[in-house]
Amino acid sequence: MSDSQLADIGLIGLAVMGQNLILNMNDKGFKVCAFNRTTSKVDRFLENEAKGTNVIGAHSIEELCSKLKTPRRIILLVKAGPAVDDFISQLEPHLEKGDIIIDGGNSHYPDSIRRCKELESKGLLFVGSGVSGGEEGARNGPSLMPGGSDAAWPHIKEIFQKTAAQAYGEPCCDWVGQTGSGHYVKMVHNGIEYGDMQLIAETYDILKRGLGLEHAEIADIFSKWQDGVLNSFLIEITRDILRFNDTDGVPMVDKILDVAGQKGTGKWTAINALDLGMPVTLIGEAVFARCLSSLKEERVRASKVIAAPAKQPFQGDKQQFIDDLMQGLYASKIISYAQGFMLMREAAKVYNWTLNNAGIAAMWRGGCIIKSVFLSDITAAYRENPELESLLTSPFFLKAISQAQPGWRRVVAQSTLWGIPIPAFTTALSFFDGYRTETLPANLIQAQRDFFGAHTFRVRPGMENDHMKAGEDIHVKWTANSGDVSSSTYNA
Repeated sequence: MSDSQLADIGLIGLAVMGQNLILNMNDKGFKVCAFNRTTSKVDRFLENEAKGTNVIGAHSIEELCSKLKTPRRIILLVKAGPAVDDFISQLEPHLEKGDIIIDGGNSHYPDSIRRCKELESKGLLFVGSGVSGGEEGARNGPSLMPGGSDAAWPHIKEIFQKTAAQAYGEPCCDWVGQTGSGHYVKMVHNGIEYGDMQLIAETYDILKRGLGLEHAEIADIFSKWQDGVLNSFLIEITRDILRFNDTDGVPMVDKILDVAGQKGTGKWTAINALDLGMPVTLIGEAVFARCLSSLKEERVRASKVIAAPAKQPFQGDKQQFIDDLMQGLYASKIISYAQGFMLMREAAKVYNWTLNNAGIAAMWRGGCIIKSVFLSDITAAYRENPELESLLTSPFFLKAISQAQPGWRRVVAQSTLWGIPIPAFTTALSFFDGYRTETLPANLIQAQRDFFGAHTFRVRPGMENDHMKAGEDIHVKWTANSGDVSSSTYNA
């Protein structure tokens, strides 16, 4: 085949996401070669959805590779796990030095780190790319988060940035960083998504059970918020969900069992935060809230024997409380994103990545589940100061969260008095109060650890003396029976 007949990129995996992404790339002027393990799907796709396009097909891995321009660019959209490694093994014999394998599935970032290192050792390039936006995003413009072999980016940049969603005149796609960083950032995106959904669910519960509002009234509140700083995809669909009634006129959301499912990416984020020692508390609480929801039968039994606080009708200014709730939701959301970027900052140090924080925020502004106007402010904060330690100390968010504090605290206090569980709201406020506190009671915890386990402690600056030196691990004899030997020091 002449070079003009060769495809710009190949894609393996013709489920709906794969088909839609191929059609999207075709619309943007790129020639795509499609392949699927079940080759009859290739023919069916070319005869139906891809009919009349420039999409071509292949019936074997060898044929796919022979129909691609060099360096070959091949996207895998297959089930995460062994299937990815299997296809990589099948591709390798037909690839040349500098060819690029792109995993666009929902892979766990350690697998992408491993694959990147293995393929680079063989002269091949690897990209692990987060893809967010679902089927509609794949067709019309997803958020794409590519990371891996830096040398691959110039060869896929145009295709990825034209295929991605466009927001504020920019593509929702930029180079994230090295090895497994693309899938890592997608994991954190999903964790933040868990947090946003939990915060919105708690807000709905406060309005419904606390203020006693009807679904249509709550939908109107979300509609108003959609015109302000909370404008986002999740606020928009929550409004539409609350307005959707079944054929009998009953709100559909009231008919849905209160048991939330999960696919694991939120859990991955929470586990990684614990591994790295980072207090990503809101995502953790969002995951635990879904776990608690799954204990439906146990909760029903408990509700029969554990009395709730006596419900008192709300006596205050209802509109003021709704405004406070908006401020509390906004402030909690700021905390969640601040924690997410803190986690990515630490991951960059541990995994030796150079992460593009402004680019990450920018690529989340469209095409993905957490897209919102709020992310433009995060983008601006990191563009103004790429070395920003925390979003909470940037001038914009410092002012916003300071203004939100009074209402935020009133909402948390009132919801607690009502007995309405708000784990995401409360952990956000507790983190904020802990983060702004110069001296925490961890000194007592260290004393306890040294008392019962001789785990030692460090002395406060300015409190040094002849037997307690700065920077030393110190053990004291708390009782006459205490030993002199200290335990080895370590960080859990």
